[in-house]
Amino acid sequence: MISVEGLKVEFGVKPLFQDVSFVINDRDRIALVGKNGAGKSTMLKILCGQQKPTAGVVAIPNDTTIGYLPQVMILQDDTTLLEETRKAFAHNTKMKARLDKMNEELSRRTDYESEEYMALVEKFSQEHERYMMMGAENYEAEMERTLLGLGFERTDFNRPTSEFSGGWRMRIELAKILLEHPDVLLLDEPTNHLDIESIQWLEQFLAQSSSAVVLVSHDRAFINNVTNRTLEISCGRVIDYKVKYDEYVILRKERREQQIRAYENQQKEMADIKEFIERFRYKPTKAVQVQQRIRQLEKMVPVEIDEVDNSAMHLKFPPCLRSGDYPVICDDVRKDYGPHTVFNHVTLTIKRGEKVAFVGKNGEGKSTLVKCIMGEIPFSGTLKIGHNVQIGYFAQNQAQLLDENLSIYDTIDRVATGEIRLKINDILGAFMFGGEISEKKVKVLSGGERSRLAMIKLLLEPVNLLILDEPTNHLDMPSKDVLKEAIKAFDGTAIIVSHDREFLDGLVSKVYEFGEGRVREHLGGIYDYLRAHHADSIQTALDNHAAMVAAKEEKAKPEEVPNSAKQSYAEHKEQQKKIRKAEKSVKESESKIELMEKRLKELDQLLCDPQNASNMELVTEYTSTKQALDEENEKWMELSETLEKLQS
Repeated sequence: MISVEGLKVEFGVKPLFQDVSFVINDRDRIALVGKNGAGKSTMLKILCGQQKPTAGVVAIPNDTTIGYLPQVMILQDDTTLLEETRKAFAHNTKMKARLDKMNEELSRRTDYESEEYMALVEKFSQEHERYMMMGAENYEAEMERTLLGLGFERTDFNRPTSEFSGGWRMRIELAKILLEHPDVLLLDEPTNHLDIESIQWLEQFLAQSSSAVVLVSHDRAFINNVTNRTLEISCGRVIDYKVKYDEYVILRKERREQQIRAYENQQKEMADIKEFIERFRYKPTKAVQVQQRIRQLEKMVPVEIDEVDNSAMHLKFPPCLRSGDYPVICDDVRKDYGPHTVFNHVTLTIKRGEKVAFVGKNGEGKSTLVKCIMGEIPFSGTLKIGHNVQIGYFAQNQAQLLDENLSIYDTIDRVATGEIRLKINDILGAFMFGGEISEKKVKVLSGGERSRLAMIKLLLEPVNLLILDEPTNHLDMPSKDVLKEAIKAFDGTAIIVSHDREFLDGLVSKVYEFGEGRVREHLGGIYDYLRAHHADSIQTALDNHAAMVAAKEEKAKPEEVPNSAKQSYAEHKEQQKKIRKAEKSVKESESKIELMEKRLKELDQLLCDPQNASNMELVTEYTSTKQALDEENEKWMELSETLEKLQS
């Protein structure tokens, strides 16, 4: 599909990479990996045509479409969510406008026998047939499914895009790209602003998509679930591993060990040759052998060993005061914004030394409760902060509070104390600020770089309660490992708001789930929590839990009304059964629609070939599939309406 040959990119004296060749095939799922600065984002920009290489060729067939999601994007603020998303179907809407104009002209004209009128009828018929082949107006249902899958609510559809935060705007752009169904998807950190449920939806979408995918991500679980091939940029070259990321890590280690052995053997051989040359250089009887050894030495190509990013280091928080036994105690905490209740009856206790996770869909109150703990917003109920608790808080806006006139090094030097000051350069290197970069001023840093710098600053402050709100969004895997190990070794207490399953795995021992205005406690790690809801989504788990709570409440009622309690529980149980059945029907319908849409796309490509223009078998299959798709879309709408009524 895309062929890359002899690619070379230079930004300075040393090439970023050179002599790079690989091919992206249909349905490839590729993870593009490498240390920071290796050129991953640059490679994606070259593949989509936004940047030109210094040398080499990127061959892309004319009919191949590419969808590119960068890390940073700009959206217009003069449209609603639905209008902005509908731009993905701009071609459809333009064609619809042309058809409406021709239809109006046909109804106005009366010269039915003229050649011009017949030509217009023929043109209208051809355009209308193409319009129907492209899916006509069925894209509205697909657009709704995609937006809901990415976490939007139906009530968001008519909201202006200016009301959405940067993370939600990224989701809008992602929705547009997915709806365009490009042949190749290039995604640069797509999970940075997604919650766990939306990441799982995106994983499923990409698994079922017919597009080829090239992905840059620091979410190890996500790339393992999505990709089946790994391209590593190392030493200015690209090494192709036909396996997913976890297997690549093992193979890369084996490859490097082989290189080290080959290098050591070569060094020994070279040393033996040099010793022979020096020993017999001045003996006439050995002159021929000496010259042979010299030529042999000149022809030897040095074995290269793949570079390894050794910047990751073990980092410990500085000593801090011992806090009370219970740093955070919430008793019947409630938060309202006007008529909207974010959460109610929140009762929880976090013990000293515990590492806990706050998870749930966006907008369910995770960051709101954090702000309540920080004392930044008012609330009702009782919230106690324990004795001697010193809070270290990291949120995205922390990056905006940095002194822009200081250098990166000076920013950290001002908070580092004791022996840690001797390791400032190592710490900066671990978080991608090594070498000359440490002399940059804060004001020239990007948003992601500022977030990383704010994270380092927090790591060096003496605190005993860490509150981290999405700390891994702008960290690569080695830097995340540094942070994770530091938190694991931290003597204090930590509250982590995150969607990064791999980061939370082995780090937290308790999960607080936010949803439906409540906060529920789950003992165990993040994968224990996810396994408990493996069969369904997080939303379904919330529904099931609500049913259990309702049943317990009914059983706890006075004995005078046992029949009504029993009836209420039975009715609720039957309702949940109907909901699960309806959800299953909707998912089955969506799978059928996806298969038929895929087949229609294949038939469309076949019929565009002049050799197949008169192939009635293909035409008949296209017509019947199109009719079946229309019927299935109608069925899906009915099933969705039924499900919505049941859920409400």
